[in-house]
Amino acid sequence: MYTPELSLIIYKQKKMKPNKTKTLRLLSVAAVFGASAILMSSSHREAPLIANDPLADNTDVYAFRSPDDTNKITIIAGYVPGQLPFGGPNYYQFGSNIRYEIHIDNNIATTGDDIIYRFTFQQVNEDPTTFFNIRLGKENLKTTYTMQKSTDGGATFVTVKTNGSVPPYNIGPRSITSPVGLGASSYRDLSKKSILKASTGEKVFCGPVDDPFFVDLGGIFDLGDAPRTTGSLPSDGLACKNVSVIALQIDIADLQKDHKSVKNAANILDGDFVIGVWASASRPSMRVLNGDGTETHSGNWVQVSRLGMPLTNEAVIPIGYKDLWNSASPYNDAQFYQFFNNPELALYMDDAQFGGAVPGLAPLRIQKNSLGSFGFGNGQDGLYSLKGSSAVAGTALDDAIFGGLLLPAPGSPRSVDLLPIFHTGVPNLAPYQLATGKGGNPLAAGKPFINNFLPNGGDMLRLNMAVPVTKRDDPNFSNEGIVQAAVLGLLDTNYNKSTALQFIPNMDGFPNGRRLEDDVTRIELQAVAGVALAAIGLPYDDYTGTSLVTQDLLDVLGYSTGVNHNDTSFEKRFPFVAQPWSGVSSKCGCGVADFAKSPSVASIPSSANAITGTEVAAPDFIVSAYPNPFAGSSNVKYRVTKPSNVTISVYDASGKMVKVLVNQKQNAGTYNVQWNAGNAAHGIYFINAVVDGNLKQSVRISKQ
Repeated sequence: MYTPELSLIIYKQKKMKPNKTKTLRLLSVAAVFGASAILMSSSHREAPLIANDPLADNTDVYAFRSPDDTNKITIIAGYVPGQLPFGGPNYYQFGSNIRYEIHIDNNIATTGDDIIYRFTFQQVNEDPTTFFNIRLGKENLKTTYTMQKSTDGGATFVTVKTNGSVPPYNIGPRSITSPVGLGASSYRDLSKKSILKASTGEKVFCGPVDDPFFVDLGGIFDLGDAPRTTGSLPSDGLACKNVSVIALQIDIADLQKDHKSVKNAANILDGDFVIGVWASASRPSMRVLNGDGTETHSGNWVQVSRLGMPLTNEAVIPIGYKDLWNSASPYNDAQFYQFFNNPELALYMDDAQFGGAVPGLAPLRIQKNSLGSFGFGNGQDGLYSLKGSSAVAGTALDDAIFGGLLLPAPGSPRSVDLLPIFHTGVPNLAPYQLATGKGGNPLAAGKPFINNFLPNGGDMLRLNMAVPVTKRDDPNFSNEGIVQAAVLGLLDTNYNKSTALQFIPNMDGFPNGRRLEDDVTRIELQAVAGVALAAIGLPYDDYTGTSLVTQDLLDVLGYSTGVNHNDTSFEKRFPFVAQPWSGVSSKCGCGVADFAKSPSVASIPSSANAITGTEVAAPDFIVSAYPNPFAGSSNVKYRVTKPSNVTISVYDASGKMVKVLVNQKQNAGTYNVQWNAGNAAHGIYFINAVVDGNLKQSVRISKQ
């Protein structure tokens, strides 16, 4: 179902009704750990119901501009998690009573999907007289597929490929290359022959591959022990395991809403080139076991699994809502906003909550008093105190743009960063620009580095197709994605001397799409720890008035789960994923020693120490008021960064001064003053801050 409130979000044009969210109830440590572990295995067995239906279980979605052909986009959807290479005699396969679909949204003006690719698979038992999967040139079960395409949101479908071949499982050399098996020249040759072309021009591959996701599942599930603190070495829980993928390579012009080629993009952050991608699996509603070894499927198709952004259902959605989330459409995701505005994971990054119980996450600590005024811990108000003020006028936080979503209510601190990262994409609009060139004001315009804003729907992998590719052999290539792009944009003298739009390496990385190499577990944990807030100029609490590069920031950037790369190398051409592990392989690189090496962390440029300008300074003055709206009194909090003559006054809506709260010279520091409104009339008032004779800020407050 399309969310009406989201349909009203038109960039800089329409208003949006505030989204009412609930404050996440804080649970006891025992209840938290007993009811919902920290699940981080990118949709591998992520919800109770789908854990019992692995053939329909989405694992991961990837979408990136193809490095082998930059006029095309590669989309990869994985299914059937945790495949053991030696999992015979019945090896893994796509289900024959499942609709596997890849959904694409490319137009803010339309409701729902714009393009859908649907795959259905068929199996034939070529030799029922043997228990072997492959023997004498025959397969059990030999799998083919039908590929359909819709360009009207699923109203109609056109068949674009029939009898598409799926390579058999990589059982071993006798099954694959020997005369008593298939007699193929190599397994790689079988895979290459299964890269086909649809009648509408897309390249397509369906089949088993090495699982490209990497994570220390053992440490993560052991109450968040990543990196491990128990003495044992980290280990990739998905090393040496395979997964079934549907991979597409599609012309950018076919995905762009007006069928423009990328050479027609206005710039490298052209918002008309943003797409949202998600994948799903659906089954008929009725399954009947016939009692004779067969079963019958009938009824309406029901979605049983979906995936867009990695880790959403694992690390954000509580266990009591996971099955509901899997069955819901992204276009009805407003019901889950509360879990992004106050994420559970943030509780384990807060020493006042349960931070001490999860020592592995000790480097990850959230801003609770940024600039002396703004707290982003669970239950705090984030930037809500600025709602309606002149400070946010013309920014993304302006109610006239889409501030109704990003500043919905008090007690929703992460509505300003985690919610857009997961549910709308991030616009190239203040404050979502790097602190570079902001002159110390986090709400000012800075250096652009991301624009994948597509507010239709909710959980999707959003990609701006106009952003250039970072070559995989580029010395600046980093699996930290946008985090590393932000580091370079802030601290590298090649980029931080102006606010001009430049291509910074890794602007094409997660969460602007998702490359196979991107370490999404680390990036998302860093995002929960507030790294995006720091990048736009809201420093960590240990900021002392100079550089944003504080020890807290360095701790977050240096964080690693202990597993930071795949267990084998990716291919250089479509479909890019690695060949599946053989059931008899002795070369599997899954030893723990492989992951004991120093983690690859976001790199701080050597020139950073020489930076002394205002690129990474904080505002010289900032003021907030809380509560707002208020009944009897409102507390005004402000920070002075140098000795100044300060006047804080209250004015009514007509411009008449009501009260002077402060009028004196003050030293650097954080101050609080209370306005007791007494018998003042209900309505709108303004708190004006004048510093050394200049109006610095005006905050609108409302008396109820």
